[in-house]
Amino acid sequence: MLIVDDDLHLRKLVLTYAQMEQFQCREAESGAQALELLRDTTFDIIILDVMMPGMDKLLGFNLGADDYVPKPFSPKELMARVGAVLKRAGNKRLSELVFGGLCIEPETRTVRVDGKAVSLPPKEFDLLVKLAENERIVFSREQLLDQVWGFDYFGDARTVDTHIKSLREHLGPYRRAIETVWGVGYKFDCKQE
Repeated sequence: MLIVDDDLHLRKLVLTYAQMEQFQCREAESGAQALELLRDTTFDIIILDVMMPGMDKLLGFNLGADDYVPKPFSPKELMARVGAVLKRAGNKRLSELVFGGLCIEPETRTVRVDGKAVSLPPKEFDLLVKLAENERIVFSREQLLDQVWGFDYFGDARTVDTHIKSLREHLGPYRRAIETVWGVGYKFDCKQE
């Protein structure tokens, strides 16, 4: 869980209740700090104060909020709503993604190919998880840049191609699981033989 609020007292209150519900939490006191954290970490849920200074730009990017709780709020009700949102979303983040001999563990950020640990750079790992969690769904380069690098990344879309090429090399016999969809982008489809 990422807790974003410029009010330290409120952040700590939400943090206390979230930890009682066994959430691993990170905090940000500004929209800019939240974006920095989002570049390197994938969160299951974000609790965000939309009235913080400097948040208008963030709101303009249609983040797809699932619920809204006006202040003042009950921390217990907030946690109940968090649970409901995750349940509705199906809490897609699985503890382990297994495709034959390819095993991906998002929580520990580890990958094994036929039982052997494979060390991936952070963005390659995030790219692999994004594709594997959405098996057979085609992503454009722009979508991958937005969802893995962050919507304010200003690099070339070919950055994705470079990372895909390197990722395929790391995956060895499972390199073909990352398919190129010509004219569109990439998808993950690990066909079992």
